Amino acid sequence: MTKILLVEDDQSLREIYGIRLTAEGYEIASAGDGEAALALAVKERPDLIISDVMMPKISGFDMLDILRSTPETANIKVIMMTALSADDQKARGESLGADRFLVKSQVGIEDVVNAVHEVLNDANGAPVATATAPTTDNMMTQFAAAPAQTPVVATTQPASPAKTAMQAQAPMQPISSAQPAMPAQPFASAQPATQAQTITPTQPATQAQPVAPVQPSVNNSNPFLGNV
Repeated sequence: MTKILLVEDDQSLREIYGIRLTAEGYEIASAGDGEAALALAVKERPDLIISDVMMPKISGFDMLDILRSTPETANIKVIMMTALSADDQKARGESLGADRFLVKSQVGIEDVVNAVHEVLNDANGAPVATATAPTTDNMMTQFAAAPAQTPVVATTQPASPAKTAMQAQAPMQPISSAQPAMPAQPFASAQPATQAQTITPTQPATQAQPVAPVQPSVNNSNPFLGNV
């Protein structure tokens, strides 16, 4: 596929040219200044460069001079576009090796497309792969050449009489009724707790009996008998 490098610092204009040339079947690469364009030219090796003249970093004229001085890019075709209509600008572009010089204020986008076809020598544009629509003659020829197909009719198989009789005689089994649910058993009531036994109070301890005083011993001394 033919590849075109668009070099334009105006992004809107660059996109418009890109969309229109893509519709013509070209592959498009783009750059916003001359420095980026030189790098892409060496990398992509486009068939054609469409470049503005007044751009940041490297002007279109300086870029063209470098392209023609570099062996890898010397043969790339270049269309220069500028807002300046002075004759000296056109003369400089042609002296540097521009294949075509266009003034933006004097041409429209279709003029640019026509200039691209002329420079690339492809008046009909780049080839675009398209599907070929079938014509009426082709369809009739294919229909006549195709062998006639015998239609196949699907027949319905009759039901077996023995099986049908068995189905008619077999009585329908009654649907068993659902068994009623068992009633829920009542829960046994809880037995009341046994009443606590009354605790017998403890008997007070028996009061201690007073101890009888000891009787003094009998004095057996008798003044008359003396000591025994």
